[in-house]
Amino acid sequence: MDMATKAKGKPRISTAPKRGYPDLHDHLKALDKAGMLVTVDRVINKDTEMHPLVRWQFRGGIAEKDRKAFLFNNVSDSKGKRYSIPVAVGVLATNREIYSMGMACDLEKIEETWNNAIANPIKPNVVTDAPCQEIVITGKDLDKPGQGLDGLPIPISTPGWDISPYTTLSQYITADPDTGVQNMGIYRGQVKAPRRLGMNPSLELRPGIMVHWEKAKAKGQRLPAAVILGCPPCIAYTSAQKLPETMDELTVAGGLVGSPINVVKAKTVDLYVPAEAEVVIEGFINTEYLEPEAPFGESHGHVNLQEYNAFMEVTAITRKRDAILTSIISQVTPSESSLIKRAALEPMFLTHLRDTLGIRGIKKVSMHEPLTNLRKVLVLVCDRNMPNTEVWRAIYGASALHRAAGKWIIAVNDDIDPDDANALFWAMSYRANPLIDMHILPHRDQGHGPRSHRNGGQDGAVLIDATLKENFPPVSLPKKPFMEKAKLIWEELGLPTLKPESPWFGYSLGEWSDEFDEAADRAVKGDYFKTGEMIAKRRRKDVAMNTEVRDLEDEPKPKAKKPKTKAKKK
Repeated sequence: MDMATKAKGKPRISTAPKRGYPDLHDHLKALDKAGMLVTVDRVINKDTEMHPLVRWQFRGGIAEKDRKAFLFNNVSDSKGKRYSIPVAVGVLATNREIYSMGMACDLEKIEETWNNAIANPIKPNVVTDAPCQEIVITGKDLDKPGQGLDGLPIPISTPGWDISPYTTLSQYITADPDTGVQNMGIYRGQVKAPRRLGMNPSLELRPGIMVHWEKAKAKGQRLPAAVILGCPPCIAYTSAQKLPETMDELTVAGGLVGSPINVVKAKTVDLYVPAEAEVVIEGFINTEYLEPEAPFGESHGHVNLQEYNAFMEVTAITRKRDAILTSIISQVTPSESSLIKRAALEPMFLTHLRDTLGIRGIKKVSMHEPLTNLRKVLVLVCDRNMPNTEVWRAIYGASALHRAAGKWIIAVNDDIDPDDANALFWAMSYRANPLIDMHILPHRDQGHGPRSHRNGGQDGAVLIDATLKENFPPVSLPKKPFMEKAKLIWEELGLPTLKPESPWFGYSLGEWSDEFDEAADRAVKGDYFKTGEMIAKRRRKDVAMNTEVRDLEDEPKPKAKKPKTKAKKK
């Protein structure tokens, strides 16, 4: 089975699974050492308690930096059954620091790291003795109680709505029936029977597994598949990345860590799986029949109602002796699922606009996360001196990159915090004229979310240029030195801890002069009567009330000062 397209050479054969990357156990130890892992030893019901407990840190007002990963060592179900396999939840991207640790690079280098991995994939290393096959269950043994899917502590993600436990951080590995090139992607799997697992391919995102399924169906064949439940972080991150369908994600995972990923031949299907996977479910996806699947709480923030989807007939379950099953927090955003995508997608958009399209004024691309799930609202942060034509080229370029992203695309300058909805509305209110700064793009894909039946499957996109097109007066907050001094007094008085929100001090937007600065300086020194004397000398009776001084030709024109300071979060 061909393992890659761009990686060169034949797979290297070895018997000892040496590796140059951390596995899940190494990652958990690092999180624990860094104080970012909560280990729960009391009994936790996977069907009713586990996900709601971890969910609270996303809906309970806890700052992203304070979110933790969880490891549950004593797992039960609603029938009182105890499981020997622990469950890890939120261990990949509960916050950016956890994601950064898993990626083994600083957040500032995420874009560079991904670009290098995609450009330099590394062929996997085939081994014959793999940890993921320390325990192997096949054939009739799968029908014994606790030996099939019923023996895995797969949680219910949204109790009260989901109709079954679902695998969430489940990497489905399949191979193109024509080329043999493997593809790996994250899809949900409904546990339907001890030997039957559902598969929803999220069609609007055009997954590689769907292409493989259609080809196998045309040949009248079942589609061999392997589902990974827990693996080295580099593999999990790569499976969430949007890559060409002809590129094997395992080769990119190797590029990510600069070392070949160990793989082993599956026991009952002609596929290669990560040797350090925690649990592997092998089987064949039926291509003749579909069956109802869901309801399930989806990442777009609504319950996905029942659809006809594929199912896999399980032929083997293999695992480590000390396996840890992983599950991911998804559903309403922000979530672990959205952050793991955001950290990779934002650099992808930036690279596309800046490097592929050559738009040099782009500083940042921000995907709105809370409730909207990244794809609907894109914010482009543009340099103040960026030509208007380039701003619009960036907006249209962003709208074309991803078929399911960009329902609202807003361009702003870098004094606007793209994660602050109030700041966005502020820019849209004063820097954008809907008559000339807004366009509606028709014939867009409806994308990821509840399906509306009133639009024929089509949606539109609203494109807004909310950048400054001319100089504006300063932001009407005290200048930075006065706010900083007041903050010291605030703290001296023992008042509640401040969390500065941008903008928290005033700064120039271009419409400000040295004369105004001098007058304001006189005011804070108590010399404002001197300014009053100067104003009195300019009295006149030939103008109407509210006439702007700057509009009068015979008035001295103050020389505008260039803006120097921009509001940033502190």
